Parts: sequence; structure tokens; C-alpha cells
Amino acid sequence: MTIYLRTEKIISDWTDYNGHMNLAFYIHLFDQGWDVLLDKFEMGGESAKMEKRSTFAVESHTKYIQEVNEGDEVDINLLFLDRDVKRMVYQLEIFNKNGNYRAATTEVCSLYVNLDTRRVTEIEPHKQKIMDSFINENKEKYSPIEFHLIDKLKK
Repeated sequence: MTIYLRTEKIISDWTDYNGHMNLAFYIHLFDQGWDVLLDKFEMGGESAKMEKRSTFAVESHTKYIQEVNEGDEVDINLLFLDRDVKRMVYQLEIFNKNGNYRAATTEVCSLYVNLDTRRVTEIEPHKQKIMDSFINENKEKYSPIEFHLIDKLKK
């Protein structure tokens, strides 16, 4: 089982001379999915503008499993999420709805950052509570893939 975040239709601008979606746009789609969660956690664009707090991806492991082509509709789904007071490790998938297959997965370690100082900072307690509630409500739906970055969390 997975946790649905958003759907996108693959446009021609995202395809390359090989006739499939270029790897840069896989990352773009993963980032768009993560933004859905950041907004829920009060860590998205508004937080960056108003509070000068945001997340920076510092490491990722992406697996391209099967091609995605122009016109395909894909879902971006959450497979796993955990955190400590400064970091988040999450896994996402791109699922091709046309072909009914997992097209790609990624695991990312992100840090919570004070944009004024450009330094890692602790996640505010109320945001930790929002994240913990989401994690606890959804952990039964997690379908984690092979872990590469989970040891980055300091629990």
C-alpha cells in the first residue's frame, strides 16, 4: 500500500531524444510530491518565505525501473517517512497509471534549515507534532523499499 500525493501527465517538454521522460523530470516529479507533504507539515514555500525555514535534500538514491513516455499519467506516492529533530528520510515512487507499474523510486535525506544562517536547525515542536501525527496515522500504509539512507536519522 502507498500514500497518494499527486498525479501528473507527462508532457513532451519532459521527454528526451531517447523518446522517454528525461531523468531530470523524475527528480522534478519526486520534488513536487515532497512539496505536498511539506505544505502539510508547514515547511513548504510559505515557511521559506515567512519563517525563513525550509528543507534541503542532501542525499538521494533513485532507481529508474521502467520507462515513462509522453502522455502517460503517473501518481507520485509516499512509501515511507521518518524523522529526527533535524532530518527527514522519505521514500517516494512514480507509478505509471497507463501501464499499471512502478516506474521509479527514490529515497531522500533532507535537512531542516534556517535560511537566514544557511545552517541546519531543529524542527519546531509544533511541526514535529504535525509530522508525528501524519507518520502515526499512515505507518500502516507504508511500503518501504530497500533502505540506503535510514541510518542518517539520529534517534
